[in-house]
Amino acid sequence: MRLEILIAGRGGQGILFLGHVLGKAIAEHTSLHVLGSETYAAETRGGDSRVDLVVADREEEADFIKVMRADIALFMHQLQLDAYKDLVRDGAVVFLDSSNVTDVPQRSWRVYAEPYTDIAEREVGTSRVANMVALGHLVGVTSVVPPEAIESAIREVVAREWVDVNLRAFRHLLRKGSA
Repeated sequence: MRLEILIAGRGGQGILFLGHVLGKAIAEHTSLHVLGSETYAAETRGGDSRVDLVVADREEEADFIKVMRADIALFMHQLQLDAYKDLVRDGAVVFLDSSNVTDVPQRSWRVYAEPYTDIAEREVGTSRVANMVALGHLVGVTSVVPPEAIESAIREVVAREWVDVNLRAFRHLLRKGSA
């Protein structure tokens, strides 16, 4: 089994953090092998931000750290969807932040669109955790890793004062995904 995951958005949306939490959870709480790479622009806010994760059940299958044909993709901004849509294979599971993505190409993807940024602001009180709202939705739909593994990773890497808000954000769409 080989699974390619593409996560992309703008600087300031927590894309690299989301990728770190997901990769850590998979690596530490499953028997799967994970390779990852990060690409980001020099700007602190607004530049391109991307994480590629390659997950495989055998180490030799995780042989290239860039996504070539994503099985799962998450786009938090329209510019990244436009830039990277051709890296997503037909039949892929695609998650979109409908707060920032309005023009979805006609592809044979299984699309899940929710306003992650708006949900984070309205339900959790800050858009800074829209990435965790999106991650909860992705984990709930794909079951790529147990939710408890993500929660463990959050507790390990998030500053103490932000743990509860990140957990609340992660759990917000988790149930919707698994329904």
